[in-house]
Amino acid sequence: MRKALRVTGWLLMSLLVVVLVALMVALWFVRGSLPQLDGDRVLPGLSTQVQVQRDALGVATVDAANEADAARALGFLHAQERYFEMDLLRRSAAGELSALFGPIAIERDKVVRVHRLRARADDSLAAIAGDRLPVLEAYRDGVNAGMAALHRKPWPYLLLQAEPEPWTVTDTALAGYAMFFDLQDETNSRELALWRIRDAVPPALYALVAMDGSQWDAPLVGPARGNVALPGPGLLDLRTLPTPGAEADYEVSEPAAPGSNNFAVSGQRTADGRAIVADDMHLGLRAPNIWFRARLRYADARAPGGKVDVSGFTLPGIPAVIVGSNGHVAWGFTNSYGDWLDFYRVDWADKDRTRYRVADGQQALRVTSEWIRVKGGAPVELKVRETRWGPITAELDDRTSLALRWTAQLPGSLNFGLADLAFAGNLDEGLAAADLAGIPAQNLVIGDSTGRIGWRLTAQLPERAGQCDPTAPLAVADGCRWNGWLPATENPSLVDPADGVLWTANNRTLDGDALRLVGDAGYANGARARQIRDALLAKDKLTEADLLAIQLDDRALFLARWHQALLDEATRSPSADLTALADAARTWDGRASVDSVSYRIVRGWRWEVVERIQNGLLAPAQVALGDRFVMPDLPQMESVAWPLLQQRPAHLLPRKFESWDALLADAARAVHESMAAQGPLAQRTWGERNTASICHPLAGALPALARGWLCMPSDPLPGDGNMPRVQGPGFGASQRMVVSPGHEAEGFIHMPGGQSGHLLSPFWGAGHAAWVNGDATPFLPGQAEYRLQLSP
Repeated sequence: MRKALRVTGWLLMSLLVVVLVALMVALWFVRGSLPQLDGDRVLPGLSTQVQVQRDALGVATVDAANEADAARALGFLHAQERYFEMDLLRRSAAGELSALFGPIAIERDKVVRVHRLRARADDSLAAIAGDRLPVLEAYRDGVNAGMAALHRKPWPYLLLQAEPEPWTVTDTALAGYAMFFDLQDETNSRELALWRIRDAVPPALYALVAMDGSQWDAPLVGPARGNVALPGPGLLDLRTLPTPGAEADYEVSEPAAPGSNNFAVSGQRTADGRAIVADDMHLGLRAPNIWFRARLRYADARAPGGKVDVSGFTLPGIPAVIVGSNGHVAWGFTNSYGDWLDFYRVDWADKDRTRYRVADGQQALRVTSEWIRVKGGAPVELKVRETRWGPITAELDDRTSLALRWTAQLPGSLNFGLADLAFAGNLDEGLAAADLAGIPAQNLVIGDSTGRIGWRLTAQLPERAGQCDPTAPLAVADGCRWNGWLPATENPSLVDPADGVLWTANNRTLDGDALRLVGDAGYANGARARQIRDALLAKDKLTEADLLAIQLDDRALFLARWHQALLDEATRSPSADLTALADAARTWDGRASVDSVSYRIVRGWRWEVVERIQNGLLAPAQVALGDRFVMPDLPQMESVAWPLLQQRPAHLLPRKFESWDALLADAARAVHESMAAQGPLAQRTWGERNTASICHPLAGALPALARGWLCMPSDPLPGDGNMPRVQGPGFGASQRMVVSPGHEAEGFIHMPGGQSGHLLSPFWGAGHAAWVNGDATPFLPGQAEYRLQLSP
């Protein structure tokens, strides 16, 4: 027995040694891809030396002689810190992820590849680059030099057993196109779902589900919509309409609004006349962050005083500060949620579907083979069938298909004019630069050093010629078509507002003709925008600290009335589930704080109620459409749900419930069962539910014990969707910025996930804790901790 134990001990010791040696070898390989932070490095192509300083968070300050040298140096830094993430960005826009990840990515690549954006970018590269081609080429060369300077390829390629491919100017265009995919629905699925529903249900029912606003609206132009006026039984009676079986309910996903908050105050709302701009862009969160903080300083005759000094957030893959301040203007974006895609009805002229009808006769279908490279497998052919209106993406019947036109497919939708904001000396120059920018349509909020502020819808806007109904497939026979781009003078704007405040939060900003021009692709519930607006107007004079406090505002104003509704319903109902929820939530915290039990319960109950209402209203469409039914995102359902809860009309009760009391009790049952399964209700806090899950894209490929190396801490997070502090486990503010142009040293900044994509870097996760805690960290880079000199 003793001998056996000794042998076992030696075996375990030997195994431990082998494991330790393997770990040391792995770390040795991984360390080989750490970027160079100090010393000297030759960077071919520079006109003269470039100085790069990094502070303790890894924020880079680049001092260069000119824009091309600054771009070359920035490309070097981006590649050394983030090449794998840059690679994902270009591949995600080109539909080329399968070459890295294998068959698991084929279906996603097919969805993307149908738009053929790499081919389109190659064809339009001269127009996309314009006079910035030398800068883009310098950036490309800097990226490839940065990769070549690493002792080993970035560690994700070691894990994937893949080789990184060189960067091209087309790849920089694809990095820009990637934001179209991130911020818009490249399949136009919501519009298609609503159109099918409209054809399947009575008009009064469709008007309910398609309501475009509520009493929470806070547009920049026009009034709030108010809640919907419920139709009487003479117009709509669910009791007379078909309904599917009891088990046929569809899961209703919570409305997602990737876009952001931005707001500004003019000099009339500050003590010394300065304008202040705040911006926090809400995106999927990961480690490292999507953005890379940088300060670029170089000589340029186009800038005031012949000198550029621009700080903020760059996007690795693009040589520009996307959001930031240059000492004269500061700017930020939110997603617009206008309608930038339309279906065209394609009527086939022959049974083989090789020709289709156009206004002047017939035209031949163009078929292009897109070959998807697959790691570890044979290439997959995707035949893209294209019409003059875009690729075929949906089938209606044997004689009709749908082609999808998207602004991203068209020449002119993308360029790098946004980079000219670095040269703007005042508000008017900033707006003029934005007018020429080709980006996904955004709400630009901008302020200047004289105290002026403005808002403009920034993008190339399509002109829809003829009598178009953009909520339905366009028919050539009706004379409706896209007819190029509108002139920039048509872009809606609001400059120098009388009350000195501006705000957007993915909500409806417009009304009337301007709204008809822009369209509606599913604006966010206005509660978040309204809370921002009201906070801005609540004080006569505001400071940077006040605007940061608004960004961090987690007050649950939107749910306060639902809390009272829960207590009232528990009082009058015999439901034990309602009683249990009400008892646990009786003390209303009024915030989405991490230790709040009442917020989690009320939020959950409201959502279960809304889900039952939405399924009930759309039950007739589910029956009529069968497999073609898709539950659409309906972000304005509060406009319908609250009046139903207050009036409880029998003719609008979802048919699977005997009464409104039964519906509310059933919603309580679902919440109670789900939460009680985790333990006592009194201990089920919001922070337990809203816990950070912010990881490297490859974290899921590692064993559970090692996965934590690639993730940020699992912090409980305050905030939620219908308030300014938007935070979910893997979604929220990808950055926060509060800055006054000319007073950058007094501004604030946050960024989760850190600067570096290397888990052994001192910048891995640097600054993340400040984002979690809302600490007021400085906008400008701190003291230099590392110095790198780049020489020609």
